Amino acid sequence: MYLGRVSSCGPVVCIMLSFVLSRSFCQGVTEAHRRCYSTFGSICRTFSTSSPKCEEASDNGSVVTYSELKTMLANHNIQLFDVRNPDEYQAGQIPQAINVPLDNLEESLQLSPELFEQRFEVKAPTKADDNIVFHCRSGIRSTRALSIAHQLGFSKARHFKGGYSEWVEREGKRIG
Repeated sequence: MYLGRVSSCGPVVCIMLSFVLSRSFCQGVTEAHRRCYSTFGSICRTFSTSSPKCEEASDNGSVVTYSELKTMLANHNIQLFDVRNPDEYQAGQIPQAINVPLDNLEESLQLSPELFEQRFEVKAPTKADDNIVFHCRSGIRSTRALSIAHQLGFSKARHFKGGYSEWVEREGKRIG
């Protein structure tokens, strides 16, 4: 009888352990107890694979706000890359943005400076530049673009998380 109980409880224990060790549990506990249990949160981040909630804290240095973007544009101190598709770009864009679709980004960032300038008619970004900013419609593709750029060594690159949607909302324009 005792063995019968163990075998019938086995799946329940496995399910419970699976839940306890899952990323969603880690994320929930991390979010709920971030201030009180920072050590536990860092342990959870260590064992979870790239989950958005655990990356948010490290993402803050890579995000450009609307007001920062406006300042950079006003000072002409920005290399703004719109990673949306060409049809989205043609329908409306942030001033000074250069369209480099996400599907072409990795290849484009690896072009020689001469070829980059020839293809995009702007100076090629360098890995030391701290004014590289990516944007898309709502921040999803620009997050991917940022990851690609960082993997290629453009470690100071950032992204405008609000994307063209936030730009249009704040500027009082309609999205085409």
